[in-house]
Amino acid sequence: VAARWRSFANVLTGVRLLAAPALAAAILFDAHTLALALFVLAVASDLLDGPLARQSGRVTPQGELFDHGSDALFVATGIAALAFEGEVTPWLAPAVALAFFQYALDSRGADRGRLRGSTLGRWNGIGYFVLLGAAVVREALALGWPDARLVALLAWLLLASTLLSMADRLRVTLRARQ
Repeated sequence: VAARWRSFANVLTGVRLLAAPALAAAILFDAHTLALALFVLAVASDLLDGPLARQSGRVTPQGELFDHGSDALFVATGIAALAFEGEVTPWLAPAVALAFFQYALDSRGADRGRLRGSTLGRWNGIGYFVLLGAAVVREALALGWPDARLVALLAWLLLASTLLSMADRLRVTLRARQ
């Protein structure tokens, strides 16, 4: 079991997991350059870990869960820091965490343990990174765009789409059980 976890892809995924609290601290302590560096590191690790796992033949349901869980923790932690700063709604970070929890629970017993994704969930995941990146890049590069109102609006739209995605997943799950 331990040998399956020893892969460069999982190390890259672990980088995101470890970067999450550092990103939140960088946002909260106005260390904008550090926040940007951590964000870029997280995005790069996310873009590389899946292809590396596939290339090495080490794609597992546990690895997928680790990857998606690290993504969820990274963006939820960063969004929570933005919420603490008053930049976004405080409801989004817990919604991200609950949506991931529902996704993981719903996928138990799925086809050979694979996670059951959804199109809206995938777009939400991208949206969380875009929201976080927009705020982090704006601060690090001292840009005037996107302004706080646009970032706040995007957060509210993501909250609505996250809740919609969760409701749809619940509907599909309940229908499948009937």
